Amino acid sequence: MSAAAAQPTVQTLGGKREHRVEALRQERQVTRSAARHDWHVHGRRLASAAPRQLVLHRSSTRATARLAIVVSMKLRRLHARESHRATRRAVALRSAPPRKAICAVFGARHCRDAIAVAHCESRLTTTARNGQYLGLFQMGSTARRTYGHGTSPYAQAKAAHAYFVASGRDWSPWSCKP
Repeated sequence: MSAAAAQPTVQTLGGKREHRVEALRQERQVTRSAARHDWHVHGRRLASAAPRQLVLHRSSTRATARLAIVVSMKLRRLHARESHRATRRAVALRSAPPRKAICAVFGARHCRDAIAVAHCESRLTTTARNGQYLGLFQMGSTARRTYGHGTSPYAQAKAAHAYFVASGRDWSPWSCKP
């Protein structure tokens, strides 16, 4: 088993937390029920077992609550770590060359096609201009206003991807096709 597979994920920790919280609710319900039905606890038949069970439920409730807190703390740390990684990745992509930025934004499935369109439209130049059409993907003024635009390859690829998704994940808005 690899080290990456052994690391907890947000999904596994979130599932554990939900499981612990549910167990805590059930333990509290048993404890409350025992307190409300005190006559059952002190009956002749249950006189020896009931107080022991009640003590066990109360200690289990405390342990489950502590465990839920620990899992929540781990989950917060994991979220913070993932957020930090995403921020570092975004900062690195802002200065990435056009091909790398395009593939990062469009993903493996559409990377090759997006590079082909950008190459045809602008020869992968972020400063390309043809009348009102600007950038890697030669987006017009209306498209730039709607989907955004920037000076970096990453910003232009993000805007083009938003346009691509809004158009139904096809290349119809561009004159160049893959």
